[in-house]
Amino acid sequence: MLIQPGELLAQIDSPADLKKLPKDKLVQICDELRDFIVDNVSVYGGHFGASLGVVELTVALHYVLNTPEDQLVWDVGHQAYGHKILTGRKDKFHTNRIYGGISGFPKRSESEFDTFGVGHSSTSISAALGMAMASKYKGKNKQQHVAVIGDGALTGGMAFEAMNHAGVSDSNILIILNDNCMSIDPNVGALKDYLTDITTSHTYNKVKDEVWKMLGKLSKFGSSAQEVISKVEGAIKSAVLKQSNLFESLNLRYFGPVDGHDVNHLVEIMRDLQDIPGPKILHCVTVKGKGYAPAENGNQTTWHAPGTFDKVTGEIFKKVPSTPQPPKYQEVFGHTIVELAEQDERIMGVTPAMPSGSSMNIMMKAMPHRAFDVGIAEQHAVTVSAGMATQGLKPFCNIYSSFMQRAYDQVIHDVCLQNLPVVFCLDRAGFAGADGPTHHGAYDLAYFRCIPNLVVSAPMNEEELRNMMYSSLSHEGPYSIRYPRGKGVMPEWRTPFQQIPLGQGRIVKEGEDVAILSIGHIGNYAVKASEELAKEGLNPAHYDMRFVKPLDEELLHEIFGKFSKVVTVEDGCLMGGFGSAVLEWMMDHGYQAQIKRLGIPDAIIEHGEQEQLHQLCGFDAAGIADAVRSLAEVAKAK
Repeated sequence: MLIQPGELLAQIDSPADLKKLPKDKLVQICDELRDFIVDNVSVYGGHFGASLGVVELTVALHYVLNTPEDQLVWDVGHQAYGHKILTGRKDKFHTNRIYGGISGFPKRSESEFDTFGVGHSSTSISAALGMAMASKYKGKNKQQHVAVIGDGALTGGMAFEAMNHAGVSDSNILIILNDNCMSIDPNVGALKDYLTDITTSHTYNKVKDEVWKMLGKLSKFGSSAQEVISKVEGAIKSAVLKQSNLFESLNLRYFGPVDGHDVNHLVEIMRDLQDIPGPKILHCVTVKGKGYAPAENGNQTTWHAPGTFDKVTGEIFKKVPSTPQPPKYQEVFGHTIVELAEQDERIMGVTPAMPSGSSMNIMMKAMPHRAFDVGIAEQHAVTVSAGMATQGLKPFCNIYSSFMQRAYDQVIHDVCLQNLPVVFCLDRAGFAGADGPTHHGAYDLAYFRCIPNLVVSAPMNEEELRNMMYSSLSHEGPYSIRYPRGKGVMPEWRTPFQQIPLGQGRIVKEGEDVAILSIGHIGNYAVKASEELAKEGLNPAHYDMRFVKPLDEELLHEIFGKFSKVVTVEDGCLMGGFGSAVLEWMMDHGYQAQIKRLGIPDAIIEHGEQEQLHQLCGFDAAGIADAVRSLAEVAKAK
C-alpha cells in the first residue's frame, strides 16, 4: 500500500520546491509532513518519535539553507525521516529499512543531501566542523555548516571534544541542540540537569528576549558593534544564570532556548544566525513524538521504534503466539544478572544509555544502587567498570557489539593490560537487521580475540548464556560474552546454573565425513542443516565450540585427528574471526584438512531482516548444508 502525501507535500521533491511556498504555508507543510511520517511508520515500522519531534526544525532548515550546498549533518539519524522525505525520497519512503530499500539513516551514497553517513551518536559536530574548516580553507566563506544534535548525543565525549575545537576554530558552524530530554531512554547526568535549568529559568528567557532586541539595534552601528554586543550579552548572562557559561566558556555564541515547534520563528532565527559568523549554538526545545498524542504523552521509549500500529487508536500491533516462545537474549541477560546479583554482592551493572535495549533496566529497577546508566559514553562505561573492578567488584558492562568499537582502547588499556575482572556482555552481535551496517555487530570476535588476557565466548542458547555469566564470576580476568539481537531457542530457559570450564566446547552431534564447528547462536542453523542432510543420508558431526579464546585444544585435536573436511560457521567477519582462529590452530599443530569458512565476507552488508542477510552471506541452514554437501562430494570423489 503506497501512502499518499498531502496536497502541498505532493508538490515537493526537493528543498527548491519547498522554498517556492509562501511562509504562511509552512505550518500546513509541517502538518502534512508529520501525517505522512505517521501514516508510513504505522504501516511499515521504523523509528518514530525522534522524527516527529523535529518536523518544524527540518522544514525551517531546508527552507532557509541552500542545501545541499550548505552542509547539514544529522547526529545518529533517527530523526532524519522528514529530511529524507523533503529531499527526493518521498516516493521511496515506504521502502525505509526494508531489504533493498532506502536506509533508515542518512547515507552519502543514497543522496547528495546526506552530507555525512551516521548511525552512532555524537559525531555530527566533528563532521560539520571538518566541513566548515575545509570551506574556510577553500575560501567559501558564505557556505553554512549545521550540526543537529540531541541532548542525549551531547553526553558523548566526542561532542565535547568537537565543541572544544569549534570554539577556537573561527569556522562558520552552527550547532543546533535538539533538546527533548530523551535519547532512546530518558537522559541521565549533570548535563540533563543543566539544560533543564536553562529551559525553566523565566528570568533568563526574559533577558534573552532583551538581548535579541539589543543585537538588532546595535548591529546598526557597524562592525565595531560585535565587541559591544559580546560584552553586554555575556554580562547579562553571567548575572542572571551562572551556569549559562557552559557553552560560552567554550567560545560558542549561545542563542536560546527557543520553541522548536514554532516553524515561522525558527525561520526568522536561522536567517538571522546566517549573518553572525563563527561558531554558535542554537538551543531548541522540542517534544519527542510531537503531534501524535500516544507518542507525545505515552512511554517515549516505547514510541522510539514501536513497530507497526493503529494510527487512530495508537494500539501497537504485537503477534500473540499460540505456544510458549523463547525469550530474547537481552531479557535472559536482564533477569539472570539480577538472579546472580542476589547471590553475589560483588556484581554491578553498567550500560551506556541502553538500559531498555540491553534489559539492564531490570536490574536498575530491582537494585538501583548497583546498576547504572552512564549516558552515551561507551569509553567511560568501560573505564568506570575497570575502576570498580580494582576495588574487588565484579562489573557486568553491557554494550552493543557495534558500540563497543568506540571503546576499544579502553578495553585494551584500562581493562586487559591490567587483567581486571570486567565482564563484557556484547548485545546485538552479528547482523542487527533493519538498522544496517552502522549497527551490525560484525567485528567483535576478530577485534577481541587478538587482545591478551581477554576471554571471548558466545552461547548457542539461553542456557549457555546463563552459564557463561555464572562462570565468568570465578574467572580472575576480563571475560566477554556475545549474543545476537532477537529470540533464543528455549521456551523453558530458567535452568540451574552450571560451571562451564574455561575454553571447553561440546559435542552437539556425532557424525562422519564432515565436521561442523560453530560459535554462538548461529550454531542452531547447523542443527537444522544436519537434520536436512540426514534425510539425504549424510551424517556430519557438529561441535559447539563456545569459546574463540581460549580454543578447546583437546576437542580440536579430536576433530582434526578424525576429520579431513571441516566447516566453520560464525555470524561475524571471516577476516580474523573464529574460522581464522581454527585455521591458525590447525597450521600451528601440523594438521592438514580442507576447511570451508562460513561467515560475513569482507564487504559492507546492507540492511534487511536478519534471516535475509544470513541467507545472503551463505551461513543460514541451507548455506551450511550446501557447504557440507560440497565437501562430502569431494570426499566421495577421492
